[in-house]
Amino acid sequence: MLSILEYRMHKSAIMKTYSISLFFLIILFCSSAGADRLTIIAPLANIRSGPDTKNDILWKVEKYYPIFVIETSKSWYHFRDFEDDRGWVHKSLVDKVPAVITKKDLCNIRSGPSTQEKILFSVEKGIPFKVLKREGRWLHIEHADGDKGWIHDSLVW
Repeated sequence: MLSILEYRMHKSAIMKTYSISLFFLIILFCSSAGADRLTIIAPLANIRSGPDTKNDILWKVEKYYPIFVIETSKSWYHFRDFEDDRGWVHKSLVDKVPAVITKKDLCNIRSGPSTQEKILFSVEKGIPFKVLKREGRWLHIEHADGDKGWIHDSLVW
C-alpha cells in the first residue's frame, strides 16, 4: 500500500507527464493550424525555387493541382505536394478550391460511385482534378479539360 507521500509524488509525476504531453500536442496543433491546402487555379503555373520571379522554374503544374502550404513570404506560398516535392508559387495563382491528384499508376474514372459502374477513362499518377462532390468514399471529379467522372478516394491525395 502506498503512503500518502508516495501517492502524492506518483500523482505529481503523472500530472507532469500529462502536462508535457498536452503542451507538445498544443504546439503541434498550432503549427499545423496555419497550414492550408490550396489549389492551383491558373491554366499553367510555374513552380519556383524561391519567392521571386527571378528564381529558377523547378517545374510547371496544371489547373487543379493541389498543394499544402508550409509558409508564406509576402505574396508567395512555399508548399509541398503529393510527392513531398517543395516549391514556391505566387498567391495570385492559387485559391481554396477542393481538388485531388491521382497517386496510383493507373486510376479508373467511372460513370458512377461504384466499382460496378462503367469505366469512362483511365489516368496515370499525377493528374489533378477539381472535386465536385463526395458520396461516401467516392469523389465526383472534373479535369481542367472538362472530363468528369467518379474516383475512389484511396486513389488520390
